[in-house]
Amino acid sequence: LTTTSFASSVPVLLSPSVNMGRMHTPGKGIAASALPYKRSPPAWLKVSAKEVEAQVAKFAKKGLSPSQIGVILRDSHAIAQVKSVTGNKILRLLKKAGLAPALPEDLYHLIKKAVAVRKHLDKNRKDKDAKFRLILIESRVHRLARYYKRTRQLPPNWKYESSTASTLVA
Repeated sequence: LTTTSFASSVPVLLSPSVNMGRMHTPGKGIAASALPYKRSPPAWLKVSAKEVEAQVAKFAKKGLSPSQIGVILRDSHAIAQVKSVTGNKILRLLKKAGLAPALPEDLYHLIKKAVAVRKHLDKNRKDKDAKFRLILIESRVHRLARYYKRTRQLPPNWKYESSTASTLVA
């Protein structure tokens, strides 16, 4: 895309796709896995949607997170994409069955990381770098919580407090 500015007749190049950078590091992070173009399940997969939904519910009752369920289904049961077989993603299947986790998974892991760093700081008071990293982690927790409140995935009165965070991830 090129446009000319009013101040000069020199064309200005506008990039059509600019990747958003990471929050607290300089990296751009363009590496990613690609989903298959074909959205239908493979012809050799002889598992019905009902069986996959039952397996997802069984793993959720064992206490596994949605991403852990996906890894087990991919590695042990040869189900590459649950959505291609059932038409729904794992988290939607869990919500339909009433087995979805109370906290979104990414928020849960950030809180878990913050609790671990805070525990480390209790033993190592002089670790200034850990204290700085804890501030960054907790700022990400607050930003993610604000997003989840806006999208109504968390109740509006939910608040992250470092004193009660260990009970959230226990």
